[in-house]
Amino acid sequence: MSFVRPESRAFFWRWREVLVALVVFLWGLWLGLTSFGLIAGFGWFVAALGALGLYAGWQRARFRVGDGGAGVVQVDERQIIYFGPHDGGAVSIEGLIRVELIPAQSGTHHWLLVELGKTPLSIPTDAEHSEDLFDAFSVLNGFATQKMLNALNARPSQPVVIWQKRTAYLH
Repeated sequence: MSFVRPESRAFFWRWREVLVALVVFLWGLWLGLTSFGLIAGFGWFVAALGALGLYAGWQRARFRVGDGGAGVVQVDERQIIYFGPHDGGAVSIEGLIRVELIPAQSGTHHWLLVELGKTPLSIPTDAEHSEDLFDAFSVLNGFATQKMLNALNARPSQPVVIWQKRTAYLH
């Protein structure tokens, strides 16, 4: 028997990194303001780490749009693997040439991952472990994280190209 409502649990789970970073930031701020010498310096250092954690946690929380969707995502050995109920596949992170956000008229938006010479891989944004895609996307050269987060939270009506590899043969 759970004493926490599922909606509350989902909220705290989505924002967990922000909440932990906030505690670290406040503890460091308290140490910095109430101590002297090395302890105060350590407090300011911890507060700075907490502030960085707040920023990173804020981005990750905005990326998490839900869970419990169709299929499971796995990122392993520089491969993005999707096990879906009706389809699935894998793409190499190095082989990606385009990442798109495909809106759904009703239901869940999808990530469309395009690798040259392969069938594009479509992954629901709320698939289990889809938050692992945040780290996978961040290693792409020139990937605009803020553009992705804005598109994801704006719920666009048209497909949005989030990232495209810049090479001469893709024109």
